[in-house]
This record gives sequence, C-alpha cells and structure tokens, in this order.
Amino acid sequence: MARNTPDFVLRPFEGLPGEPDWVALKELVPAATATARTTKEHGARDVLVTTVLPTAWPALHRADGVVLLALQTVGSSGDASRDLAAALLQALDVEAGTAVETVGLPGPGPRLQDVLDPSVPFEVTVHDSFSYWLAPDTERTPDLVAAMEEADAGIIDTRKLAAADAAYWCRMGAREFLRWAQPHEEQVVLDALARLHARRASGFEGAKFVGYFRSSGLVVPVWELARGSEAEDIEAPVAAFAPSFAEALASTEPLDANERRARAGLVARQVTLR
Repeated sequence: MARNTPDFVLRPFEGLPGEPDWVALKELVPAATATARTTKEHGARDVLVTTVLPTAWPALHRADGVVLLALQTVGSSGDASRDLAAALLQALDVEAGTAVETVGLPGPGPRLQDVLDPSVPFEVTVHDSFSYWLAPDTERTPDLVAAMEEADAGIIDTRKLAAADAAYWCRMGAREFLRWAQPHEEQVVLDALARLHARRASGFEGAKFVGYFRSSGLVVPVWELARGSEAEDIEAPVAAFAPSFAEALASTEPLDANERRARAGLVARQVTLR
C-alpha cells in the first residue's frame, strides 16, 4: 500500500513571519542565518535557520547545543514546510554534535507553521563566510580551515537592504542586481509591475527592471544596477522608489490597454539568476 505523503503546497512558507525572507534564503542568498524558536509544545528551543549546511545536510545539532536548519536542501515531498519541520524535529531529538544527514519521505505531520513560534521575528543576517557552521570553541585545524575556505570561495557577494523588506543586492561577476521578494499574490505583483512599466517607471535611479522569477509561490522582481553599484549606493534610490511601487501594488483599477500590453510582455521577462 502506498504511503501517504503531503500534498503539493505552492506557498510552503505562507503564514510564517517574514515569508519573503524565507524564500530569499531558500533561493537567493548563499550564506545567511535567521532567528526562529519552537513553540512551548516543542521545547521553546532557539533555532538558527540557515541557507545551507555542509554536504547539504538538512539540519545540524551543533556540539554547543545550537540547532541549525538548512533551507537549501532537496525536498522529499510536495510540501517544503513539512520536509523542513521533519528535519528540525529530528535535529532536536539527536545528541549535540550530530548532523541530520537524511530525512527521507515524511508522511503527513506538523509543518513549520505548527512547530515554530509565530511571535518570534525572522531576523536575517547575511554572512561573508560559512564559519557560523562551527561552534565558537571548535579547534580550527588546517584541514578544517582549508575546507571552510573552499566553501567560502563559492559565496556570491550579497547584502540585505535596509530600505525595503526582503530586498537583496548581489554581485555576479561584473554585474550587480537587486532581487526583491514580494509578499503579495503573483497577479497583484505582475499588475503592479505592468502599471509601472507602461509609464516607464518600473526602474529607479541607476537601475533597470529586467524581469522576475517565481519561487515558493512568490514573485521576485529583478533589477540590473549600474555597473559597480554597491549595496549602500542603492539604499536611497530604493527608498525613493518604494512608495510608487507600493501605490501600484495597492491599486485595484483595471489595467488599461497600455498596461495590459506591458503585462503581456512581462511573461517573456521571467529570468533565472542564481
């Protein structure tokens, strides 16, 4: 008899504090951590959510007792929230100093929304190194240092903006981009971008809107920045652009002919930037 498995969930992080940042850490950001805590029922334990762990471990109960949960793993079911909750609960149960290397295909059960305390904000810290994998008192042997340096060499330079929620500057080779995960329904975001694009207002100072992609049920618009732009250079332009974007998102007026044409053009602007 086939084992019951969770049904596919388009927005697995819906209902969690900071849903767009959950999506960003799962898809956009190479090295980052964020705060979470389990409910009293599950021990009120602090959890360090991270982008990735060594050799793609789903979770790690570090030797100093810190529990890390990785988002950039391959899910076993159609519900990433259920997969992650299963890994987290397993990590809470194993001894300190133990990695959760595999989880398997979980059956129906608690999701992150059932396991995590919704009153705890999802506060993101972007890192330049994966050194946070290690407990502070871990001896840095030459082999360990070499392995960490190799992992760090693959990190794409990324910064989280203060001017907008879930907005991330990154540098890929000689080009810079802003990727801004949106908390709204896809149709709302696409309509807003169409309204702006129709009046040639979808960009901002030094930045051109180049497209969008979908991830975990959310839309992530992408802007290419002026060559050499640093994260701090776009804080003020993004802050200035944000009100017009918010106004377009809030509009419920039907799209006019120009806006409908602009929206049709957006379909061809789906991008992949990893």
